Amino acid sequence: MLTKYQEARHEVRAAVLEVVQHLAEANTEALKALESSDAKQLEEVRKTLKNVSKATEKIDNDIVLIFARYTPEAKDLREMVSYLKITSALNRIKTNISNYLKNMQSMLAEEDVNIIQFIKESLSINRCTINAFEKTLEMFKTFDDNDKIKQLAIEIDVEYAKTDDIYALLEKSAVQKMGEADGKAEEYFNLLKYIRKNLKIIDRLDSIAQRIIFSRIGGKL
Repeated sequence: MLTKYQEARHEVRAAVLEVVQHLAEANTEALKALESSDAKQLEEVRKTLKNVSKATEKIDNDIVLIFARYTPEAKDLREMVSYLKITSALNRIKTNISNYLKNMQSMLAEEDVNIIQFIKESLSINRCTINAFEKTLEMFKTFDDNDKIKQLAIEIDVEYAKTDDIYALLEKSAVQKMGEADGKAEEYFNLLKYIRKNLKIIDRLDSIAQRIIFSRIGGKL
């Protein structure tokens, strides 16, 4: 039978997992909207993000209560401290997703077929991010398997590396299109900027993976 302390720890982990799941689903729905160039649906996805900050604030408060009521052992202390760092990263991911979708709405509103095609070409980055979300979720679900979470962290890092390669190709293509497109250089420049900021999502997922490993194994946070 679990003690109240163990129950509190498990509830915090479940709450963190729920927020990650919510953000993963938002990212997946956003990809579908972008694939169909549906600016209205992008706005609906943005609306689903509004309660993320409240959820992470509650998690942080629950962790503080655990510190106040109990005396966590070193291993458990690492886990709780890691979650405080993770909730901060999740809030940033929520902001990154929301800003990216808002920017994509503005680009789709121009109804330029070349811009829309370029956005669709950039969605390989979003697919890598979705893969990274799935692996992050799996890390939480297999939290007690050290070998498994280390392997998943490596796989997340591989997805992250892919996005850098994809962006490099997009950047090269955009520079070429800037030279060809009459009066569209600024649009392509802005689009590259928005896509680059979108890369921060998978960057933060990579950081979360390292914090999960820290919570289990230790090392540097």
